[in-house]
Amino acid sequence: MIKRLIAFLSLILASCSESVDLIVYNAEVYTSDISNVKATSFAVKDGKFIYVGNESAISKFNSQNIINAEGLPIFPGFIDSHAHFYNLGYFTNQVDLKGTKSFEEVKDRVLEYNNLNDVDFIIGRGWDQNDWDSKSFPTNEILNDAFPDKAVVLRRIDGHAYIVNDFALNLAGINSSSNIDGGEFLTLNGRLTGVLIDNAMRLIDDIIPEPSVDESIKALISAQDLAFENGLTTVSEAGISRKQIELIDSLQKADVLKIKIYAMIDNGPDVDHYISTGPYKTNRLNVRSVKVYADGALGSRGASMIDGYSDREGYNGIIRTPVDSIRNLAFKLSGTNFQMNTHAIGDNANRIVLEAYRDALFDFRDPRWRVEHAQVINEEDLDLFNPKIIPSVQPTHATSDMYWLYDRIGKKRSNKAYAFRELLERSSVIAFGTDFPVEEINPIMTYYSAVVRKDIDGYPDDGFQMENSISRGDAILAMTIHGAYANFEEDEKGSIETGKFADFVILDNDVIRSAENRIPNTKVVATFVNGELVFNRRYN
Repeated sequence: MIKRLIAFLSLILASCSESVDLIVYNAEVYTSDISNVKATSFAVKDGKFIYVGNESAISKFNSQNIINAEGLPIFPGFIDSHAHFYNLGYFTNQVDLKGTKSFEEVKDRVLEYNNLNDVDFIIGRGWDQNDWDSKSFPTNEILNDAFPDKAVVLRRIDGHAYIVNDFALNLAGINSSSNIDGGEFLTLNGRLTGVLIDNAMRLIDDIIPEPSVDESIKALISAQDLAFENGLTTVSEAGISRKQIELIDSLQKADVLKIKIYAMIDNGPDVDHYISTGPYKTNRLNVRSVKVYADGALGSRGASMIDGYSDREGYNGIIRTPVDSIRNLAFKLSGTNFQMNTHAIGDNANRIVLEAYRDALFDFRDPRWRVEHAQVINEEDLDLFNPKIIPSVQPTHATSDMYWLYDRIGKKRSNKAYAFRELLERSSVIAFGTDFPVEEINPIMTYYSAVVRKDIDGYPDDGFQMENSISRGDAILAMTIHGAYANFEEDEKGSIETGKFADFVILDNDVIRSAENRIPNTKVVATFVNGELVFNRRYN
């Protein structure tokens, strides 16, 4: 009798409970909300969290879709605050040069690609002379011999240098007398080597065949697949054209692209269009920032330094955008709702950008302008970071550059490089990204590099400049709610809270509690966007 009564009452309660689209229970939920409380269950309806708590959601709601997380950790969907989403997909079908140990191996991979693909124009990416026995930039003779009648364009790992063959140079009209502000055409004994740095690359860009719409769509879908596999639900696209933005928008509206994009507009003619029309916002796309390049990269010696490079006497790097232009744009954007996000790696570039921001934002309380990379900061300039200015950094750059950093700029300047802890203290917020495809897309390695400061092999034993590491909790915030804040989206995403979009990721290892050597092997079990399962290793 009692059993029948209990069953009857349970039926009555179930019939009275609210139907939802998804229930997740028996989890270790790291919410990343302001109190950073943990929960064990939540419910999702119409793409948003409607309940988050420690009492099982099963007792409060009913659903046809219930997941027992079996104690696994759940985090808000990871946000990559600086990446090149389209390029990730585009280069998937080009020559992969990552991990090459010599320029001869680069040539061999290009030959292999050419034998397998019928293309008139060969494009590759990923070489890094710092990984070779000879650390010098290569010269293009072996490319000329192998490809006398076909253009070959090979982008360095950092995206700030090309090595091209003579056929490509001739096609672009580049010769030994060519010159351009903010870039270099490297020569040896009066002859072009085929290496082009920063703005010099634009002349080659002009001759690269433009991808078709179908190729662009394929690239975006490929990038999305990789992003979801790695637990990313939002990506800040660090420099993109109006044409690409509108393609992304159309694919999102057609439900082909489900990933969320924070689009930084390339600093060019498109900026005036968006200023005139104002920010553009949907549930998946946010266009309200401008991407500017102050300098180049350390790996190709394009980063602008106050004092010269330690390994190239009398050379201070490159300013890609004239100082006056940076300042003028800063004052122009300060009168709009658009954020200014400026690439600055060297200490001179960071000083120029920080001073321009300071002067343009003197009367603005919450602009959230960003310094992208903020790699090498002069100690005198650290206090120019404050809550108005967000450092948007890529922790894996530190563990990629650490092998040659001291040789490049000396140990004294290096001590104020990748200074995540000091930047966080001054700005109160720090946003993490990967800069993919420059670095690997995996946000777990972002986390590991920020906290442990070692490479995947556990080098160095004591960690790289551990005084600049940050805590595990702060690292998660930098990949979630701080990333959302940096995009003006903290009210809709970045934490697991009632009323926010149900973007979350389930991992197979609790990176907050696990031994540090287990962190790099952590895998994404499932990724959800707006409560929809978009990547899955376990659930139906």
